[in-house]
Formats: sequence, structure tokens, C-alpha cells
Amino acid sequence: MFYRAHVLVEMTSSSVALGAAQVKEQFEREIARAGLGNEVKVLETGSFGAALPSPFVVVYPDNVIYAPVNVRDVRRIVEEHLLKGRVVRELLFAGERGGGVTTFVPPSPLKKEKRVVLRNSGLIDPLNIEEYIARDGYLALAKVLTEMTPEEVIEVVKRSGLQGRGGAGFPTGLKWEFTRKAEGEEKYIVCNADEGEPGTFKDRLILEGDPHSVLEAMAIAGYAVGANMGYIYVRAEYPQSIRHLEVAITQAKERGLLGERILGTSFSFDVKIRRGAGAYVCGEETALLESIEGKRGEPRVKPPYPPQKGLWGKPTVINNVETLANIPPIILNGPDWFRSIGTPTCPGTKVFTLTGNVNNLGLVEVPMGITLRELVFEIGGGIRGGHGLKLVQTGGPSGGTMTPDLLDVPMAFDTLPRYNSALGSGALTVIDDTHCIVDIVKNFAEFFLHESCGKCTPCRVGGKRIVDILERISAGAGSPEDLEKLRYLGQHMKATAFCGLGQAAPNPLLRCLEFFREEFEVHVREKRCPQGVCTMRPKPQPKKTVRV
Repeated sequence: MFYRAHVLVEMTSSSVALGAAQVKEQFEREIARAGLGNEVKVLETGSFGAALPSPFVVVYPDNVIYAPVNVRDVRRIVEEHLLKGRVVRELLFAGERGGGVTTFVPPSPLKKEKRVVLRNSGLIDPLNIEEYIARDGYLALAKVLTEMTPEEVIEVVKRSGLQGRGGAGFPTGLKWEFTRKAEGEEKYIVCNADEGEPGTFKDRLILEGDPHSVLEAMAIAGYAVGANMGYIYVRAEYPQSIRHLEVAITQAKERGLLGERILGTSFSFDVKIRRGAGAYVCGEETALLESIEGKRGEPRVKPPYPPQKGLWGKPTVINNVETLANIPPIILNGPDWFRSIGTPTCPGTKVFTLTGNVNNLGLVEVPMGITLRELVFEIGGGIRGGHGLKLVQTGGPSGGTMTPDLLDVPMAFDTLPRYNSALGSGALTVIDDTHCIVDIVKNFAEFFLHESCGKCTPCRVGGKRIVDILERISAGAGSPEDLEKLRYLGQHMKATAFCGLGQAAPNPLLRCLEFFREEFEVHVREKRCPQGVCTMRPKPQPKKTVRV
């Protein structure tokens, strides 16, 4: 059926929490009440990140954005815009341009954004495979199956310079090549969608807004390495992502894009979903494999690495959601196109999650090498409430701490380690100067203590001792010696913990002790919190012994 207009309603987990489902239902009711059911169709779409507040609504073909929209606004939009053709200016998204009607101009209203991974998010209905196909969806898969050998596919990915976007930054093409060359006929592709890093939700929004891009990439990876089965490991707390994936898998199978003899070729590939129980440690690749196999999620000893011995002891490729979403455009546009974005040593884009005390919250996709200053003050709109910047935690708690004097450092895998920081998963937690550094570090330490799997003593016991000392300091019962104990514990945890979780857990502590030593000293020597956040209860006095 032909519709003269489409109403796209953002339907992500975040927007649903803000009432998007009710907005969509109200649009359907009001459109039916106005007798427009055969003329206007309501569709779901994904997030448009930090560019637009949630929930947003886009009216096509007028390309008009309303944001944010609540249930009370819907009748007016239907009666004025959809029925009478008059834009409701008071409800328009103000945007950066201001003034007249702000139209929806792909790829993004944000000037410095470059959309590769998020190319379809906010533009298509993620529950309709036809809309993905209309934007060159599954064309890359058709190309590799009909025009390229597996070795040629791997070579293209290697030449592109694509690095893993889950945090480690390992070259994707090399990982595929190792798996291709590994002995054994049975191999697997695993998509890591666990995403347990606090402040990170990029993978969730990618899956909610463009699930087919991940499925297509997994099939391409399967063809390249010789695998016929893939698993998506996604946390059960992401019901919207799981629902969209289930629909996408069913649609792809119905059209011969997954399953037996894809597109009439001899290649077969299937995908199954495995729900995680929410353990942070299962973001570590070998703990993830243990969980898929039905075991307790604990890291394995490495080597052997997954490309040699992974899922059920078979060679396995494990790629992050964002990494996989880069694959189809690389195949279609070529490695040189991808290398033209970003930096020579770190090509492509990175999806960052802006959270904390910043004005514009959400996802933003920018070329690698952009500075922290540009991310926080241009794209992020600066610090909320006019406060000063205290620090930015890059890559989540396990990443690194960046202070205001490091705002001009390029954000890339090879530059941040020079400053004892890390790009990690792309989380950017912006913290203003009203926060107490002891309280910040204690919050991070409590998270790592809660999420420790308990397998190794440095993480299990060291994490508990760090929390105990920080609680003592924040209660006004700390001593100068406690600061040296914290440094000692942090350094030894970093050197001796079994897996990346325990090794990264002391990062914020050690960095903040380095940058904010004076604030720690005030807590332990003057027994006060400069920001007035800590309780600073008086130190308990020992009971006097009364002799009779």
C-alpha cells in the first residue's frame, strides 16, 4: 500500500523509558480517529544519538523533526501537520540552526559527526528488512559470496585497518586470518553484545536501530573464516535488542539471507541468540565463551586464544557489535575509503557514549583522532549548569582518567595509552567540579568489587580492601598511611590479577591518586570533604578501661 506520509517514532530502550511506546500508540489512535489510516503509517526507528533528545518523531517526506514529544503533543501534530499540512513550530526540535523549520538532513545534524556504524539508525524501521535492503543492505554479503574468495575478504578487512571496537583494538583482519588458518572444519562466529561497562550503551542502540547490519557482517565473517554457525551473546537486560534481533533473524531466513545455501550459493550460515545473566566479567571473551557453553562465567587461561581454541574447543572469531557493523560498508566501499577516515594509524570512526555532567547526552559517531575538547564542549555542548570540568573517565571505569589539561589529546587507540588512558568501549563519563574525588573512586571500586567473579585472590581480596579503605577515608577515619596502602594494593592488583577485569579495576584509583592527591590529603589530614559530599563522621574514640 502507498502512504503519503510516514511517522517515525524513536523506539529504543531509553526512549521507551521516557514514554515512546505510549507516543507511538497515541499516534496510531489519533491517525485512525482523523481518518488517515490509509494515508499515514507509523513506524519504529532507532536512536539518533546525542543529536536529538528522546523520544523524537520524524515526519516523512516533509523531513520535519519533533523532539522531545510526549503523549499530549500527538493530537496537535496529527490535526495540524498530518491533516492540514501546517508544521507545529512550537514542538519542533530547536537544533543548532534555530529559526525556521529544522529538517532532518542525513547523515546527522551534528557537524562533526561521520556516520558509518550508525548509518541507518534513526533512518529506517529496524523491524522491516525491506528498508535495510533499500539502503544497500545485504549487498556486501552478495558481493563476497559471488565475487570474492574468503582470502580476498580477509585481505580487504586487513587493508582497511579496522581494529576491534570492544576495547582492546586488536586488528580485526588478523583475528579472522588466524581463525581461517586454524586447524579444524568446525568453526564459530561470536558477536559480543554483553556491554557491561557503566556508561556504555552504544551496542544496545546499534542492535535496536540496525540489527541486520550485524547479522550481515556475521555471515560475511563466517564465509571468510569457514564457519557455518554464529552466536550473539547479549545481556538479558536488553529486551528491546533481543526482540529486534529475533525479528531480524526470522526475516533474513525467510528471504534466504541466513540459513541453508544463502542466495543460492553453497554457503550456509545460521545465527542463534544466547542471553547473558548480566555479569560484567562475561564481557571478557573467554568468560563469555564459558557462559555460552553453560558454565560459570570465569576467564580461561590464555593462550590458547579463541582463534585457535574457542567455543567448545573450536576456532572462534569473537567480535564486538560496533566492529561488525563496520564490515558491510568496508566491503562495499573498499579499504581505501575506510582508511580515508580517522588517522593513518587508527582509521575509521568511533561511536562514543556521552554521559554524566554534559549537556548533550547519548551516542555520537566521529572520526578517530577527534580531541576530547571537541567531544565534550562542541558535540557535548559543554558542562551542565555552567560548572567547571573535573575529569572525563574514558572507556568507562576500566579505562582512564583525563583531566582538563589533557583535553586536546586525540582520541585513538594508539594515543591515549601514552597518557595512561584507554579508548576502551567508547564511554565518556564527564564529571564536573562539584563531585568529590574520594566518592567517585569509591563508586568505581564498589562496582568492580560487586562484579568480581572471585576466581583470583588479587581481585577478590584486593578489591575488598580498597573499598574498605575508601569507606574509612570518606567517613573521616582515614590516615595518611591509607593513601600508601591504596597505591600499593592498586599496583599489585594491576600486576597480578588473572584477567582484564582485575587488572583494570585499580585504574581510576591510581590515576586519581596521581592527579588529585591534594584532595585525598585533605580528607585524611584535615578530616573534611572540600565538596561536602562525604559524611566525614568523627573518628570513633577507643573506649576507656575503668579499673575497679
